[in-house]
Amino acid sequence: MPDESTQKISEFVSGRNPVVDVLRSTPSRVAKIFMAKGVMQSFQRKIRALARDHGIPVQIVPVVRLEKTVPGVNHQGVILQMSSVGYTDVHEILTRSGPMRDDVIRDKPVIVLLDRIQDPYNFGAIIRSATASGARGVIVPDRNAAPLSAAAIKASAGAAMRIPIGRTSDLLQVISEMKERGYWIVGADGTAESSIWDMDWDRPLGIVIGNEEKGLRSSISNACDYRIRIPLNGPVESLNASVAAGLFLFSAARTRNT
Repeated sequence: MPDESTQKISEFVSGRNPVVDVLRSTPSRVAKIFMAKGVMQSFQRKIRALARDHGIPVQIVPVVRLEKTVPGVNHQGVILQMSSVGYTDVHEILTRSGPMRDDVIRDKPVIVLLDRIQDPYNFGAIIRSATASGARGVIVPDRNAAPLSAAAIKASAGAAMRIPIGRTSDLLQVISEMKERGYWIVGADGTAESSIWDMDWDRPLGIVIGNEEKGLRSSISNACDYRIRIPLNGPVESLNASVAAGLFLFSAARTRNT
């Protein structure tokens, strides 16, 4: 049997000691943890406590899920999904974008917030558009969201290496902090009365893109200063989330490049 410290398959780390070691040494590189139902409670509490400290989601799954993910490996009831790109602390993203409110108002940074985007290819495409348009960062919730996986990084065409990506357990709290710092929060909403063409983009912005099927949660939508839609003239009901994000981002970028 191979040493459990070397039990890795692709982007996954398996085994209790290796998982704990990674959580302690490089938590910013951890996308998600999967634990089998029935793992002893003391170990579950230990993993949850370490994960909670760094905003890492933990998902309880049937043991067969682990066996399919890392076939032939002694996973000991737990595997950890790694990312080749590390997450950045959300507070650090906001501080880099503007240390003080006056800096934010003067520089008019744009930050993208994703509310439950679950397709890794959408996630990666949004990261690519955010980077190309000059956004200062991307912030995602730590649950019910696509991880920063190999698929997302590939879809970003390398852009995930060039823009800070943060995750939070409380997206509403981040929105509140951004408002205090001088940002205006704009949510993409296909049912909104105001159009993307009516928006005054020349200001510090937090652009919020919702779930591919359900859109923004009501609590997030209510927290937005503006909810705007993209006018559709053809026989389609909506646009892909990454396409919508690109339109929002480059509408904002246009006011900064003139």
